[in-house]
Amino acid sequence: MDHTIPARLSACQLALGARKIVLHVMSCQFMKANITLKLDTDVLREARMLAAEEGLSVSGLLAAKLDEIVRRRKGYDRSRKRAVARLHKGFDLGWTAPRSRDELHER
Repeated sequence: MDHTIPARLSACQLALGARKIVLHVMSCQFMKANITLKLDTDVLREARMLAAEEGLSVSGLLAAKLDEIVRRRKGYDRSRKRAVARLHKGFDLGWTAPRSRDELHER
């Protein structure tokens, strides 16, 4: 295993034990895009354990969680738009305004 330190890492990153991982994320139905993510070493260790419990890689675990968050958010946005549209349209309650003040207070 090569233990050389890349020149691009800062002293702060080395002190904190930061690691970079590349995720393969679904950006379209069949296309994937890579992203680089910096994680603290301890967080990465925990993420590896969580992924192993789920039977996934860290990349797969994070991609699944992000997909879940995005889908939930899209569903919420669609529901909110439908609700706001219904409020703007209003509901016909069959109420007609009284013709006069006396008719309004008639018992």
